[in-house]
Amino acid sequence: MTPPLGDIAHIGHAQLFTPDLDASVAFFSEFLGLTVCGQDGDDTVYLRTFDDYEHHSLVLTARDQPGLGRIALRTSSEEALQRRVKAVEESGGTGHWTEDEPGIGKLFVTTDPDGHELALYWDSEHYRAPDELKPALKNQPQAKPNRGVGVRRLDHVNFLASDVALNADFQSDVLGARPTEQIRLDTGRIAGKWLTFTNKSYDVVYTEDWTGANGRLHHIAFATDNREDILRAADLAIDTGVFIETGPHKHAIQQTFFLYVYEPGGNRIELCNPLTRLVLAPDWPLITWTEEERKKGQAWGLKTIESFHTHGTPPIQP
Repeated sequence: MTPPLGDIAHIGHAQLFTPDLDASVAFFSEFLGLTVCGQDGDDTVYLRTFDDYEHHSLVLTARDQPGLGRIALRTSSEEALQRRVKAVEESGGTGHWTEDEPGIGKLFVTTDPDGHELALYWDSEHYRAPDELKPALKNQPQAKPNRGVGVRRLDHVNFLASDVALNADFQSDVLGARPTEQIRLDTGRIAGKWLTFTNKSYDVVYTEDWTGANGRLHHIAFATDNREDILRAADLAIDTGVFIETGPHKHAIQQTFFLYVYEPGGNRIELCNPLTRLVLAPDWPLITWTEEERKKGQAWGLKTIESFHTHGTPPIQP
């Protein structure tokens, strides 16, 4: 039985591993416009988008290889947290409790079937900006940045998975996500699935990992105010040497206007503008795209991007 919608309020923050912590911090703070808001020793830095009400939106941790650490999901209440923990355990999953992040209370850390680490939590301190970052508008957590793209929030995460359907079912049946769109190949296999916890059209995506590996990341995405910000980001990327993989362009699925870039540590980052597309219908039908329909491209004739590699050095820009 699918749990009631609303137990997961939203994606709280993401953790990325990077072999070049200083360069990654510079990318997110100077190019994207995030604010460094904390540090844990010499290997972990916390950053926030200007419109995040919580302490941090992103955790960067030094590792030998890039990749995904944990994705943290805030629940809608303490009772909702306990319901989701119980659902994980009743599904045969395991987890453990920890309290190891600033501004966040206890987290229940578990994994999806593919091995991606997920942390569920409720207790969270609302961010209080220091004097130099206080906004003019009292309903905004922090003043808008005067540098870089100035992304508004962490928007979604796209996991690579060896079995898309199995992992998407975990998000639906155990965590309460609602599927909105999917790709079904001619064989019947589900090659991609988009799910939401909110009235956004998607928060979590699973796409098939052609390598057959487990636990890898395709990308995390940050939302901008408008499409023009995406175009400006492309200009800034060219000016500052940020590697552009593709875009600006538009996805057919979910209709997101986007730009794919790589941060210096080797993780793919999407800048996206999905802000005007909401799923408001309580009986929204699951939209299925066929293999033939996907051959038409992502949108406007763009060939579909292959999930070739998310570890190691990004490809050389031609």
